[in-house]
Amino acid sequence: MKIEEIFTSIQGEGAFCGYPTLFIRLSGCNLRCAYCDTPNAQIGGGREVDPLLVAEEVFRSGVTYVCVTGGEPLLQMHDLCALLPLLNDYGHSVSIETNGTIDFRPLQDLSTICMDVKCPSSGETSDLSLLTFIRDSDSVKFVIGTEEDICYAHEVMKNYLIKGVIFWSPVFGSDSHMIISYIMEQKLPVRFQLQLHKVIGVK
Repeated sequence: MKIEEIFTSIQGEGAFCGYPTLFIRLSGCNLRCAYCDTPNAQIGGGREVDPLLVAEEVFRSGVTYVCVTGGEPLLQMHDLCALLPLLNDYGHSVSIETNGTIDFRPLQDLSTICMDVKCPSSGETSDLSLLTFIRDSDSVKFVIGTEEDICYAHEVMKNYLIKGVIFWSPVFGSDSHMIISYIMEQKLPVRFQLQLHKVIGVK
């Protein structure tokens, strides 16, 4: 599998925010979001590593929580189908961050899913039909930078029954108060969340 980097840090977003987490960042992405904060992972370079060797590195870390991110991890579905059972067998809790363009169901028995629904300011779109398959244990994230993004996210929530936790996060450095005000005015069942790792200045 193509690995951009493997590192341990505090999880900065999503359902496991705040937990020490080992991140497996896979290389390659099928989107080019305007605000992407990991452009090096878009290209698809990285280093080739056997899934078994990746698993061994996770075991040595001693960290319980594992986040598979990218890039777009599901582009390497075959390798993930080999890696995740090994991590499960050793008691690791695994989450996958995906851009919502590839069917994640083959991996749902092996991990939780965080689907990042792309809003207009990203310049990209997600496959909203995948929201149907989000479970209570999964989550959905909207990264919001503009009023148009807010209206889009709200409209998606009106049109799709989303079972998992819904996060609204500002594009880093954008107007958080605009988002919070809207959530409060509309009494939306969403969890506002800043990217903790950027706030405290860690990777």
